[in-house]
Amino acid sequence: MPGGDAILRIGQLNQFYGGSHILWDLGLSVPRGSCTCLMGRNGMGKTTLLKCVMGLLPVATGSMEFAGQDLHSRPVHVRARLGIGYVPQGREIFSQLTVEENLRIGLAARSDGARDIPSRIYQLFPVLKKMLNRRGGDLSGGQQQQLAIGRALVIEPTLLILDEPTEGIQPNIVHEIGDVIVGLREAGLTVLLVEQKLPFARRVASNFHMLDKGRLVVSGSIGQLTDELVQRHLTV
Repeated sequence: MPGGDAILRIGQLNQFYGGSHILWDLGLSVPRGSCTCLMGRNGMGKTTLLKCVMGLLPVATGSMEFAGQDLHSRPVHVRARLGIGYVPQGREIFSQLTVEENLRIGLAARSDGARDIPSRIYQLFPVLKKMLNRRGGDLSGGQQQQLAIGRALVIEPTLLILDEPTEGIQPNIVHEIGDVIVGLREAGLTVLLVEQKLPFARRVASNFHMLDKGRLVVSGSIGQLTDELVQRHLTV
């Protein structure tokens, strides 16, 4: 399987949804310290793959290793305690809870039992500190995305998984989220994201994997993402 010092290794993964074969013998790796972008048109299996890594969807066959540990049969909360932070598509914050309560929910997944929200969260997202007592549902879409990322970072993960973090967000917040991702990677965090916006992907990612109908069709450094590949596998 590709990848030398990989924090996440996936091999020969097959996944079915009902009678449909969604992921086909998928094998890829996420290098430690990278920002790896999963790319492909809608419905190609990207979100399904992330949910398999998190234990939210069952896998038919194949292997998944995180930091040398087999992920199979480990429930979602255990995967979080191993050091995987996850921000799903659509954010899924608790709209009736305050910003602080949303962040504190993330603390439950910490392996060390810490009860304080790391101050780094407020350094990355100052707006959250100003809005601690505001309900999540009262935030703008961009602020909700910052809250969702902050909640995932509360566990101080070694791998952060982001599913379309820029979807439906105003451009200034998109730029801020890009700054955060670049800064986190420079600080040693590994990031795996699904992203449709090419300028954003080219800015934050170091490498990419492209899926087509549940199969891996091409991988490379982000500099190898040519217009020809975009035309063939991404353009609708």
